[in-house]
Amino acid sequence: MTTPAASPVRPASKARPDDARRALVAGSVGNFIEWYEFGIYGYFATVIAAQFFTPEGGSEAEGLVKAYASFALAFFFRPVGAAVFGRFGDRVGRRPALVLVVCLMTGATAAIGALPTYATIGAAAPWLLTLLRILQGLSAGGEFGGAVSVMTECAPPGRRGLYGAWQSFTVALGLLAGAAVAVVLASVLTTSQLHGWGWRVPFLLTLPLGLVALRLRLRLPPDEPPPPAPPVLAPPAPGPRTRAGETVRAVVLGVGRMMGWSAAGYTFLVVLPSYLQSTLGTTFRQALLGTVLANLGFAASILPAGRLSDRIGRRTVMVTGALLVAVLALPLLHLVQDPGRPAYVKGAALFAAGVCVGLMAGPGPAMLAEMFPARVRCTGLGLAYALSNAVFSGCAGLIITEVVGRTGNVDVPGYYAAVTCAVSLAALLTLRGDDHERALR
Repeated sequence: MTTPAASPVRPASKARPDDARRALVAGSVGNFIEWYEFGIYGYFATVIAAQFFTPEGGSEAEGLVKAYASFALAFFFRPVGAAVFGRFGDRVGRRPALVLVVCLMTGATAAIGALPTYATIGAAAPWLLTLLRILQGLSAGGEFGGAVSVMTECAPPGRRGLYGAWQSFTVALGLLAGAAVAVVLASVLTTSQLHGWGWRVPFLLTLPLGLVALRLRLRLPPDEPPPPAPPVLAPPAPGPRTRAGETVRAVVLGVGRMMGWSAAGYTFLVVLPSYLQSTLGTTFRQALLGTVLANLGFAASILPAGRLSDRIGRRTVMVTGALLVAVLALPLLHLVQDPGRPAYVKGAALFAAGVCVGLMAGPGPAMLAEMFPARVRCTGLGLAYALSNAVFSGCAGLIITEVVGRTGNVDVPGYYAAVTCAVSLAALLTLRGDDHERALR
């Protein structure tokens, strides 16, 4: 009788420097495209609501809620994508899985840019948009597990946190790129031009970006075949049911450790523009500028946080980030809401909020990779990430918009971020202090 074959992956300790750099770039570029796309959907939520979800006579608030419902629906298909593409990546290989997901993401996103609106084809428009969002959700679910597995498995010794942090850093770059495109379009186009055709431009830009990502991923080194398994006299100690139970428990714990990062990240980095416009009455440009500042703070802290976690541990850095958000979310939001505060104070508050989220996002990918053995790493960490994002990120805009509308309480975003981080804090405290020093299983 033989032991089950190991996953076809290159051990991190044997990865060549060129392979490590190639894995880092190829993994990062797909994440950049994914989060650029999710960012522009959030930044243009009010425009998309008007074009697809608000028939003649419908209210603006109703259209925005429907737009965020479509946003949330795509997130709930991410766990499906994580399971399907993660299993494919664990069994067939990381490279073919990453090639498939970037093709699916690019095609679906570019198709949104060419989609007829409600005024053109009526009720079919929101349904077609939702279908494309579902395809995006499936591809995004498979993206994280494969990319983080490749990046952490190929990382040099003692740099797993830094390599994994590049996943989160490209999230920030993608959101910033989306915000930059939105700011440029809002600056050079009139409102009628932006609503008429300008909103299509950022979606169509993903087509050349996707072709670049595809080329880079096709150049990834092939997964090494597993070594021959030596014969044994007895079955392996952990049976299939035990292993499956351990994986499920790890996924649930991973969701708990991720929820604060997911909720606070989307609250401050993606949902903020529509919240500032619909609740505080700011202009589209002002809202986007605030989002850029929050994302700059996020980007500035990610790589240092990942590198620091390689030295002092994932737990210390991530617990600090969750605690800061839990304590400071409401005070920072109050600074932004206060009409008497100078613009630079509000900008500093948004930048600080982004920094706090980055302390969780930097070490987060490596933390998740360290929770799962190689044979289920793509599937396990992908599911934990996708489930957390489905519940706490994808629903953030819907929850905040709906609750603010029903209660009139403009502090809802602060409460949402603070409470989820407080719960996440308890799960993060279960991390071992020396996880960063252990080899990947």
